[in-house]
Amino acid sequence: MTENLPIRRALLSVSDKSGLIEFARALAGMGVELLSTGGTASALRAEGLAVKDVSEVTGFPEMLDGRVKTLHPMVHGGLLAIRGDASHDAQVAEHGIAPIDLLVVNLYPFEATVAKGADFDDCIENIDIGGPALIRGAAKNHAGVTVVIEPDDYAAVLDAMRANNGATTPELRRHLAAKAYARTAAYDAAISNWFAGVLGEETPAYRTVGGRLRSPLRYGENPHQHAAFYATGEARPGVANAVQHQGKELSYNNLNDTDAAFELVAELGVERPAVAIIKHANPSGVACGESLVDAYRKALRCDPVSAFGGIVALNVNA
Repeated sequence: MTENLPIRRALLSVSDKSGLIEFARALAGMGVELLSTGGTASALRAEGLAVKDVSEVTGFPEMLDGRVKTLHPMVHGGLLAIRGDASHDAQVAEHGIAPIDLLVVNLYPFEATVAKGADFDDCIENIDIGGPALIRGAAKNHAGVTVVIEPDDYAAVLDAMRANNGATTPELRRHLAAKAYARTAAYDAAISNWFAGVLGEETPAYRTVGGRLRSPLRYGENPHQHAAFYATGEARPGVANAVQHQGKELSYNNLNDTDAAFELVAELGVERPAVAIIKHANPSGVACGESLVDAYRKALRCDPVSAFGGIVALNVNA
């Protein structure tokens, strides 16, 4: 995998259509043939872009309420055939399978569906089958195929193509393949953990955790350690879904103390104003009062020395 490979044919099938039209228009402008499915194809045609339905390639219509669209040798053969391999070249030629050089797929929004409290059947229908199969196939064959799993990477692909006469580099393809496998792993983790919750299994036979990078951290538990903050996407109140409005990047200890402060003050309810001050994962002070100011002064008096540089959490709006 040492050569730049031109993109001549692309398959686009996305649930997140942000940036799609601009990206597809740029591809078409560089002579790339566009294949697509369902709503993605309709969106492209609505903007005047020429696109071929995958059903024209496979000879089968989309069926079973869209559950089967791309699960076909005419598609997966085009992704998985090893470029330049004599045996593979002969087989795809025999069956009339054309290569697919670029795959653009993002998955059904399963995590978002669960987070909004959808019912069981709706969550099941938002488990993507064809998407992960396509992504994994393209990523396995990244020596010859470029795989894109989110709009954030559109610019990098276009930049590479413009700099290399319509081709992508081995380094970019490898980077995108690694990201693709990380995405499908996190997606499957979300599904398996949801199932465990539905079944009430606190200790399932397999437990996996997948998250998306939320932000880099200044350092880990100690200044010489690298660290980053990942979130699973669950709609759970807490630090993972909080918004930092100002200030420098946090450290691992900042986040750990913030989470501890939030959890502690939450235990006190909202019947009376309460304040918790946490330093190095331990309470330096916690108190209720007639007002937040009163509660804060009481909490601070518990240990004003340890409170210096600590995290303060309030249970009601000031």
